[in-house]
Amino acid sequence: MGRLAWLDDHGRLFGHFINNKWVVPVGRQTYESKAPSDNAVLASTIQGTSEDVDLAVGAAREAYKSWSALPAHTRARHLYSIARHVQKHARLLAVVEALDNGKTARESRDCDVPLVSRHLYYHAGWAQLKDTQMAGWKSVGVVGAIVPWNFPLMLLAWKVCPALAMGNTVVLKPATNTRLSALLFAEICAEAGLPAGVFNVVTGGGAMGTQLAIHPEVDKVAFTGSTEVGQILRRETAGSGKKLSLELGGKSPVIVFDSADLDSAVEGVVDAIWFNQGQVCSAGSRLLVQEPVFETFITKLKRRMETLRLGPSLDKVVDMGSVVDLTQKKSIAAYVDEARQEGAEVFQVKAPPGCYYPPTLITGVGTASRCVVEEIFGPVLVAMPFRTAKEAIALANNTIYGLGASVFTEKMTLGVEVAKMIKAGAVWINCHNLFDAAAGFGGYRQSGFGRDGGKEGLYEYVKPAWQGPLKLTAPAVDFARFGAAYNGGLPSNPASPQHQLQHAVSAEGSVPRVDQTYKLYYGGAQKRPDANYCRVVLDTQGKAFALVGESNRKDVRNAVEAAGKAQSGWAKRSGFNRSQILYYWAENLEQRRQELADHLVAVTGQSAKQAAQEVDASVSRLFHWAALCDKYGGSVQETQLYGMVVQVNEPVGVVGVACPDEAPLLAFVSLVAPAVARGNAVVVVPSEAHPTVPLSLYQVLETSDVPAGVINILTGSRDHITKYLTEHQDVQAMWYFGSLEGSTFVEHTSALNVKRTWVSYGRQRDWSSQEQGAGEEFLYQSTQAKNVWLTMGDIFAN
Repeated sequence: MGRLAWLDDHGRLFGHFINNKWVVPVGRQTYESKAPSDNAVLASTIQGTSEDVDLAVGAAREAYKSWSALPAHTRARHLYSIARHVQKHARLLAVVEALDNGKTARESRDCDVPLVSRHLYYHAGWAQLKDTQMAGWKSVGVVGAIVPWNFPLMLLAWKVCPALAMGNTVVLKPATNTRLSALLFAEICAEAGLPAGVFNVVTGGGAMGTQLAIHPEVDKVAFTGSTEVGQILRRETAGSGKKLSLELGGKSPVIVFDSADLDSAVEGVVDAIWFNQGQVCSAGSRLLVQEPVFETFITKLKRRMETLRLGPSLDKVVDMGSVVDLTQKKSIAAYVDEARQEGAEVFQVKAPPGCYYPPTLITGVGTASRCVVEEIFGPVLVAMPFRTAKEAIALANNTIYGLGASVFTEKMTLGVEVAKMIKAGAVWINCHNLFDAAAGFGGYRQSGFGRDGGKEGLYEYVKPAWQGPLKLTAPAVDFARFGAAYNGGLPSNPASPQHQLQHAVSAEGSVPRVDQTYKLYYGGAQKRPDANYCRVVLDTQGKAFALVGESNRKDVRNAVEAAGKAQSGWAKRSGFNRSQILYYWAENLEQRRQELADHLVAVTGQSAKQAAQEVDASVSRLFHWAALCDKYGGSVQETQLYGMVVQVNEPVGVVGVACPDEAPLLAFVSLVAPAVARGNAVVVVPSEAHPTVPLSLYQVLETSDVPAGVINILTGSRDHITKYLTEHQDVQAMWYFGSLEGSTFVEHTSALNVKRTWVSYGRQRDWSSQEQGAGEEFLYQSTQAKNVWLTMGDIFAN
């Protein structure tokens, strides 16, 4: 009875926890929280409504006024106090988590709760250091946090700790199945003296998560869950100005080389896939074993599987508990049954009746099988052989996901090189599923964007200090038709005389001018538009100034293909080499200073002095990013691991960039330079109104040794080109500096492959300002953090 005392003290009925008080609105339905291990009812919780969300968000908004204004040291003290109280209640938290989720109490005691304490202490430190280490950034406001049922308490801490440390307030919506530990944590926060309204918990069904995300007073949404729900949230919040971070699904590979310690690797596989019953987003569910040791390793693994013990969550000697509910068990079983029907060999050990699913090993399947491709989210491992390291890397990256991976080998040089080549946010060498507050966790590709933990995770809960409020009402956008209109086919030279290009080079008009239509630029060469259509660019008097190419869908496809081919080689170059090329670009730009200034005067109407200042600022901006080519590579994370965790700032990949109309040269340089400085390749749309200034850089780029395909320039309709860049599966990020409607389209459509976005929401920035035109946010947008865990132990077995 003692282990259920907390539930009994509350009469086995829990409401929301808002403003440090239990709130049980009249007329609400209830939901029975059950222990998956035996289906026993633990307690009843209420099913909230939109009115309850309003109440919680209102409390958080009111508390934000004072919480965000507190001295950094005061917020640090509050987080420290919560950490101490969590440690005091560690046993209760572990038991409640195990009962509510079905996981073993051993895991919740030894992993989940200690990590919660670790995150609280770690972020108490960041709260203390915010003013100095996060200068230039400020809190976002009210954070809506939505967490899943697999790690209800641990993932809660991953969201709440950095949010509070940076001065935000939080409204948390726990998963429908697992609400109790979140409510207990909220009560502990109040006991620790956290001011009312700073942390609030509302309970309800899945729809409540969307209600919280779209609430007009929520400034940031932090979500962990399935890729499908993450895509829904991306669409629902499009155009609202809300920050969004998504930690989504995965299909993580475990690579075992013939140089591995096979017995240790077997234990690593156990941790990778059967930890928490395989209900882990980074579960190592794809086992890749080198051919010479494949059969030996599989035999060892089967022998180890037969020793795994399944049983009730509070039994301290079991290795696995139950899955979360019968629905999840049926979903897992469906994948395994389909694999059997495909002819796969399925090896399983015995499991108790109820919500228990046996540890499962599947062999003899192809790379296109559903059990290989899709996230099963259960204790199911699929094993395949490979021959060479290159094949292992190709198989590991043959997925839409990129959350985690592990490499087992006694050859550390091999392990590090493979880890570098794998496209994932966390790579463990000779281990799997290790976590620490000091090392950010998050994914590449359709595993989402943003990080939980580490300094890199703080940026998800701040915005540039110069930025004003972004509470926007998303405009009505016809997403099917946006940007679809193509202006090609119309006469490029309108009949009115003032819109006609001057075709003569002599006063008498006897000598016609050689046609100087600006072409597109991709793959290192000037290219005619696919449809051969052009558009007229006007000068400040409304007269025709030049003809530029009108890009279409095929031009986008060609440019993205060129960028994709160039990007991997460009990223492999040293930072020093990239910096030399950017310096060379700056040198060549300055040599054409007067020509570019005259060009700016002609097309923008600015004064000669202003034009010269824009050219000079562009040269300075190139120097700035050249300097940062080799100074933002990453760091060594100070985790609790006996070993090293190396955080590497990797390029995002192919980045689509749609430039604004203002400052046509400086904005172009300000956006392109940081992206390429950090190893990305870009497909850039220059200013739609004044495209000829960036187009005049073709020869500058060619003579600056910029490799073919690294910078690709497409002219025409900004929104038409943006449409196809955003829809393209091989574009990893889209930066859009245009209208609010275009920003909404980009955010909404990016959900197709969960690409990162950076949009202006129709607002202009001062590109001449160092803060607004070259601040740290440019580095944040140009990189993604990978953490590589390197184990040790040959000398000291600590």
